[in-house]
Amino acid sequence: MALLEFTDKGIYCPRGDFYIDAWRPVPKVVITHAHSDHARPGSGAYLCHRLTVPLLRLRLGPEGSYQAMEWGEPVFVNGVRLSLHPAGHIIGSSQVRVEYQGEVWVVSGDYKTEDDGLSGAFDLQKCHVFITESTFGLPIYNWKPQPDIFTAIRDWVSQNAADGKTSVLIAYSLGKAQRLLSCLEPVSEKIFVHGAIDNVHQALVDAGIALPAVERVMPDMPKDVFRGRVVIAPGSAENSSWMRRFSPYAVGVCSGWMQVRGNMRRRNADAGFALSDHADWKGLIETVAATGAEKVFVTHGFQATMARYLNEKGILAAEVRTEYGEDEEGESPRKGLRPRRGGGLACGGGRKR
Repeated sequence: MALLEFTDKGIYCPRGDFYIDAWRPVPKVVITHAHSDHARPGSGAYLCHRLTVPLLRLRLGPEGSYQAMEWGEPVFVNGVRLSLHPAGHIIGSSQVRVEYQGEVWVVSGDYKTEDDGLSGAFDLQKCHVFITESTFGLPIYNWKPQPDIFTAIRDWVSQNAADGKTSVLIAYSLGKAQRLLSCLEPVSEKIFVHGAIDNVHQALVDAGIALPAVERVMPDMPKDVFRGRVVIAPGSAENSSWMRRFSPYAVGVCSGWMQVRGNMRRRNADAGFALSDHADWKGLIETVAATGAEKVFVTHGFQATMARYLNEKGILAAEVRTEYGEDEEGESPRKGLRPRRGGGLACGGGRKR
């Protein structure tokens, strides 16, 4: 019996009788993070990091059964040792480490290897089997350091202000929007946000997370209040009537997909910033190697390319079909480079050592 199995409901631990990031309702599920493709409604009991709890209450409903854990705090379920460790993806995001009789599997969820100063620094876990994402699993995805990207964003905002324009930054409501606040605070007296972002902001502030102040965009606000200022909005607001109140404005899209030429033009954006909450190609490959895993399962993204590369480098790897990878708020990569959700359904375990 494999320690973890890939089923039609999600990743399942038979010995512990729990799921990880199940995409269908199950009795017990461990959640890596609160993005909608990994945290879905309908399950009986949810186990997650304590900073993920308020986000699940916001997104799945306040009446759910939520159990909080700290990073590194072990829980034993039917003899299986379970612990959470920072994934660096968004606030509260965690890798799930599962151990039984000396065999260790790690489910990474989504992760980022650069410390953004907010989400918790990625904590590498040695293991026998590693389950990795591959959202940006192509060599073309190579991120600049966050300070360099933040400098470019601030310069763009300052130039827009000098031109009398509002700067509208398109960013995920959970994850990227929070990262941008520390970047924007020095160059905008006020930071305005879409209601979806404000809802997340308030949930995090109420949970004790220190974030710069924001102001929710309200229908009765006069147009002049936005001029020269910054507005953060989710992808769902892009090219919508909601945006008209900010005119004249410039749009900047914050997304790893902006690494590919042409995406900014296709989205009718004035600027594109390759700011991602996921590891780039180098980060993915280096992480897999550093885990020391004897077997790797590659999930959502460019899994065929990444699995093939790992096998060529002598690391046993296989693709796995999951239902992860639907980007938050409908953001998608360039059509010709769209990552696959599917792949061969893989199962089986790593050799104990």
